[in-house]
Amino acid sequence: MIIWEDKELIVCRKPAGVISEAGGMPELLKEQTGAKEVFCVHRLDRETAGLMVYAKTKRAAAGLSAAIEAGKLEKRYLAVVQGATPEAGDMWDLLFRDKAKNKSYVVKRMRKGVREAQLSYETLQQAQGFSLVKVSLITGRSHQIRVQFASRGFPLLGDGRYGGSHRELPLALYSAELRFPHPLSGEILSFSSAPPEEEPWTWFSR
Repeated sequence: MIIWEDKELIVCRKPAGVISEAGGMPELLKEQTGAKEVFCVHRLDRETAGLMVYAKTKRAAAGLSAAIEAGKLEKRYLAVVQGATPEAGDMWDLLFRDKAKNKSYVVKRMRKGVREAQLSYETLQQAQGFSLVKVSLITGRSHQIRVQFASRGFPLLGDGRYGGSHRELPLALYSAELRFPHPLSGEILSFSSAPPEEEPWTWFSR
């Protein structure tokens, strides 16, 4: 689970099914590392697995939060989507978040609760009527990748909330790459991780 650690940070793989915020990963990381405090500065959906960075001190948490605000925490995901996606593309939408339903929607105009969402992607492989895509997030909205691809007819495999098929399989979304400046030293840290050796990832060559 733990990829890298120093006195200020923990980089780990979050398992699917575990919440990234209080009551989930911070408590697990305290148990594993003996850290007195673990601060969550960014999120992954409960259903999404992959790389995350946590702070062990308040100063590190403040530094990471500032990096996120400045767009200096780069996140790339792997996803398996239904259909044949174009070779590459950009997506820009207005997203409305319905907190009561825990669901986001693409809308046509700005109003209260609506935020801009941007991402870019490239198609890595295609097989069995599905596409393996690498996604670079420009903004980080709730369910952003899931709802933006679904709104264009490419729902993520295993995503029952947004119309995906093969709902017996886990959500096919994995946080595969993180790159950010260390909040104290300023050193650029880069991490990568491969999805688990299970369906649907095994449908594609490594």
